[in-house]
Amino acid sequence: MSPADTTHRSLRQSLGQFATGVTVVTARGLDGRFVGLTVNSFASVSLDPPLILWSLTADSKLLPAFSACTHFAVNVLSADQADISRRFAGARVDKFSGLDLRVGAGDTPLIVGCCASFECRRETQHDGGDHVIFVGHVERHHRNKEAPAPLLYYGGHYRNLAPQT
Repeated sequence: MSPADTTHRSLRQSLGQFATGVTVVTARGLDGRFVGLTVNSFASVSLDPPLILWSLTADSKLLPAFSACTHFAVNVLSADQADISRRFAGARVDKFSGLDLRVGAGDTPLIVGCCASFECRRETQHDGGDHVIFVGHVERHHRNKEAPAPLLYYGGHYRNLAPQT
């Protein structure tokens, strides 16, 4: 094992100490089919104008689709949607099969039952080391008051929020 491998593993372990929400980012692909993947690198950038960001590995097979799309959606998964996160993290061919969906801005798929969704126009993208950072202008958003708490990821595992004290 090279020193760089050790450093990367150590950095990943340290970064894993920061709890994140879990999202599925979706769009309509170059061939007209829906595309999507699990993402935990999601953040708010600005309220005025309303901007968000997320990142994708630079060697992802989905990079051409997201680089070419005009719109994408960020679906914030709820605590009971870990199976959806796993589905979109894997190499399954039709990740959308059997899911309850509705179509949002720019013809993007929205996953029903999520805590929140953000329908975005792709504003720009930037190289960020081994990732590409996408910035989206939020055109519409929805908060599901009926959904359970959000799904969290911490230390390499899915987690749930503890009861409020």
